[in-house]
Amino acid sequence: MATAHILVGASTSPARPVVRRISPSDLYQSLARGVDDFTAMPSHALFLCVIYPLLGIFLVTMTVGSSLLPLAFPIAAGFALVGPLAAIGLYELSRRREAGLDSSSSHALEVLHSPSLGAIIALGVLLMAIFLIWLAVADAIYIANFGYHGPASVRQFAVDVLTTSAGWHLIVVGTGVGFLFAVLVLTIGAISFPLLLDRDVGAAVALLTSIRVVAANPGTMALWGFIVAALLVIGSIPFFLGLTIVMPVLGHATWHLYRRAVEPDPNPHPDYQPRQRSRRSAADFPAALFPTRE
Repeated sequence: MATAHILVGASTSPARPVVRRISPSDLYQSLARGVDDFTAMPSHALFLCVIYPLLGIFLVTMTVGSSLLPLAFPIAAGFALVGPLAAIGLYELSRRREAGLDSSSSHALEVLHSPSLGAIIALGVLLMAIFLIWLAVADAIYIANFGYHGPASVRQFAVDVLTTSAGWHLIVVGTGVGFLFAVLVLTIGAISFPLLLDRDVGAAVALLTSIRVVAANPGTMALWGFIVAALLVIGSIPFFLGLTIVMPVLGHATWHLYRRAVEPDPNPHPDYQPRQRSRRSAADFPAALFPTRE
């Protein structure tokens, strides 16, 4: 039963979410809404995303001066492959703000109480697996061009990559293969995580819905992928620090893009209804607690 719930959610016959046709104007409006969410919740977003650039710097630093130096760029570029999972708390904050709920930073952890937590973890494991496969493939491409011996220094590595035919072959092939991995993650992750926060549909339905959105809007989603890649490159300079702004804006914008790409649920699950704190009046309590003044 637990496995079935992870795959298809609470319903034994899950309804297919209805996808919409979207245009470039929807992308720009989603980005505008993302900027609006970021300006309304900047401290929360910075708190949630500061670990992203710090972890990126840490991972790349580990490779400098070691046999893992050739993986420095694949790690920096491929780290974005787990971006949809890293932004899950931002989706939740945008969802709560949209519903008129308290959107303080602590509520980003409400994801841990989501009925779709199992499905979110399953898709997160899938993205991590894709990231590790990318690193293995990148390492194999380097070995195919330069052999098993690592570069003697950072300078020597730069010279080998930028001034030799093997280095240019490495750049061309590595970029092409990395592009395919990016397309894969965009296709399966652009809509699936926000959908799971919004509805208990299961990992399989969420993944297929994301694929359907991309298939229905290939040009627009390709443009979205280009915008995401360009902003991540800009945010990585210098030393990934710009990602403290780029990541939250993209995270919030992705939630609003999901809202434009998928029709609202006509029969929302009770667990996904906005829960406001009730404000009770004196009439809701026993009269003995409120004696009448003479």
